[in-house]
Amino acid sequence: MNTDKDKDRNLNGIAVALQYDGVSAPKVTAKGKGYIADEIIALARENDIPIQDKPELVQILSKVDIGQEIPEVLYRAVAEVIAFAYLIKGKRPPLRTATAEAETSTEEV
Repeated sequence: MNTDKDKDRNLNGIAVALQYDGVSAPKVTAKGKGYIADEIIALARENDIPIQDKPELVQILSKVDIGQEIPEVLYRAVAEVIAFAYLIKGKRPPLRTATAEAETSTEEV
């Protein structure tokens, strides 16, 4: 029998939280194993943040330091997760305009 506590339990034992602002690459904002992973998932549920279970991706993302952008090689896989999150929330991702791209390019110089 599943209880509410079971619903928050992470069967993979690892959780990674990402932040995406629509301009820069997504960043790892939290990660953990065991109890910490369970807490990350519980907080996400409490705050109505979509959760997607992709064990292989989580395993790789768990190697990224907190506060760091995800590596370029993971952009496509993470884009699918972000698209899923927007879809179930009934939202659209922010559009990246030519002005935003020009500002980003200027800041990097």
